[in-house]
Amino acid sequence: METAAARRVSVVTGAGQGIGEATARRLAADGDRVAVADLVAARAEAVAAAITTAGGTAVAVGCDVRDEAQVQALFETVDRRLGPVHVLVSNAGITRDNLLHRLSLAEWREVMEVHCQGAFLCARAAAIRMAPLRRGRMVFLSSTSARGNRGQANYSTAKAGLQGLTRTLAKELGPFGITVNAVAPGFVRTAMTDAVAERLHVPLEVLHRQVVEQIPLGRLGEPEDIARVIEFFASDAAGYVSGQVLTVDGARG
Repeated sequence: METAAARRVSVVTGAGQGIGEATARRLAADGDRVAVADLVAARAEAVAAAITTAGGTAVAVGCDVRDEAQVQALFETVDRRLGPVHVLVSNAGITRDNLLHRLSLAEWREVMEVHCQGAFLCARAAAIRMAPLRRGRMVFLSSTSARGNRGQANYSTAKAGLQGLTRTLAKELGPFGITVNAVAPGFVRTAMTDAVAERLHVPLEVLHRQVVEQIPLGRLGEPEDIARVIEFFASDAAGYVSGQVLTVDGARG
């Protein structure tokens, strides 16, 4: 029978809602001890409490992934309260959409820092801990917007950058038994995508209907759809899968 000490430790950033929350819950249901990290500590605490109530093990940590000191504190908390990290899901992200001529340098920097700098800082902290174990899983959240999307010069560039980071780290960390992959979701029903309707001045139900018309599977993606793919990348079944970017968009293309 598996002991608590043998269970994996997973860190999920941006886990207070949406895809991050669904992923934290799914990994916890699989038996992982999960660090629920989020910029808003109250959101992280609510998700961790729900996991604990369901019989899992979770700790909540407030963390701005752009801040090197806060990322270091996150992983030190994980070391102390859960043990060595085996899985990193770098999911924290934001949007600051605007057309190029209206996009401010601050909006550019903020999106790049949260997505790319945050992923780099978390990956570096995790790799230092995974390498001595000779095992580990990293999953980055990219997006189909990496192909380019009107009004998202900052977001699209950041998500494309994460794909480059994925492939690079897969080569660097492979000799240490660490796999690195990325998931590129299409339109998933979350608070972030709901904000798109507001930006476009379109009723939410109208936007959803328009998007569904473009999806051959005939429905919007849900956070759980993405969490299941992340679960696979984090599993032993994906032990020889690394450096990959998997699009999950219902064949919207």
